[in-house]
Amino acid sequence: MDILLFNIHDVVLFMTSYQCLLFALLLLVLRRERRTSNLLLAAFLLTQAMIPMDTLISYGAGFRQWAVQTVPNLFYVFGSAYWLEGPVLLWYTRSLIYRDYRLRRGDLLFMVPVLLYAVYAYSVYFRFGETTRVGMLQDYSLLGESLITHSLGFTREILRFAFGVWCLLEVRNARRQLRDSYSNIEKIDFTWLQVLIVGFLVIRGWAVFLNLAIMASVHLGMDVDYRIMGLTSNYVVFLLISAMTFFSLSYSSMFEGVERRAPQGTGHPGAEHESGDKREEQIRVAVDSAIAAKIASYMLKEKPFLEPSLTLEQLSSRLDLPRRTVSNTINRHFKRNFFEFVNYYRIEEAKGKLTAPASAHQTIMEIMLACGFNTKATFNSFFKKLVGMTPSEYRRRAVTGKVEEAAVSVQN
Repeated sequence: MDILLFNIHDVVLFMTSYQCLLFALLLLVLRRERRTSNLLLAAFLLTQAMIPMDTLISYGAGFRQWAVQTVPNLFYVFGSAYWLEGPVLLWYTRSLIYRDYRLRRGDLLFMVPVLLYAVYAYSVYFRFGETTRVGMLQDYSLLGESLITHSLGFTREILRFAFGVWCLLEVRNARRQLRDSYSNIEKIDFTWLQVLIVGFLVIRGWAVFLNLAIMASVHLGMDVDYRIMGLTSNYVVFLLISAMTFFSLSYSSMFEGVERRAPQGTGHPGAEHESGDKREEQIRVAVDSAIAAKIASYMLKEKPFLEPSLTLEQLSSRLDLPRRTVSNTINRHFKRNFFEFVNYYRIEEAKGKLTAPASAHQTIMEIMLACGFNTKATFNSFFKKLVGMTPSEYRRRAVTGKVEEAAVSVQN
């Protein structure tokens, strides 16, 4: 039997689905670290495999006719991926940026649209007998869909795009929290996650315009070639998935994760999930001056800031103080986040070395590394902010006895 099941456009959809399935399988088989993240990424890739199959089974010229006669029960099944991919991407994003991330009951609320879609699919399709369903599929036409159905599709795309924006906000908030936990953030790489999210947003943003084009063409009679837009979208998805697969080969775990926090209106990045009463109580608690003095004394005597990889967790452990107590003291007493607090001491150390005769033979780069900085950009930026001039200018003025320092000191 000679039946043309695929044209070149259909092959692109099939290859996209194949890539996603293969990538998901590799993650589950080869990646052992960050198991939760890998499972969620594999689940996201599974949704990306289902979506092109839904497009193929719904609009593929030859393949659709074969599917109607052979596997009519698959129709509407792949469509659930549209409603599932957003929540899974959000969970995956959180699993990468938060330490010991676990799904919570509140996260299951994101499954409500998926359940509503299942109810919709049953009411309009699966509740009928197979003969009726086959007849419905044979009579189907995109141009014959109601405005309500097209509006539902548009709402779906808006929701998918909104989840992508939500993921970007999670990354932005995590970047803020990093400065409360790490003294060097240059090597904490969000590139992989941003590539995935931005690529997702590009695809879903285009899908929003595609659905608007369909509605304008079908219901307003506007001359919009939505078919070309749809084909373009298929090819872009194929290229992005290919690039994502290639990029992932050099991907490794970014870092151990920040402590998960919930937004609050105090001007800080957030606080851990607790009851509102506990959070309010912590805000009102006065900073213990003895603890502040202990922290300042330890920084001056032991100089832990000379370690480039110093974290809040490590400093708290050495001080034998709760992590939150140290963080709260640094933020409220010293008026700095952890990143700024540690780098202040590094700058003070650098100032001493730049003017000390014993360090005259050392280059500025050597002094920078000896003081705990990893990159020249961060060192120069902090130095100029706190001292009011570049390190080289500061050293030059020190030699001529004309150093005029900016008065920026840690509160004791």
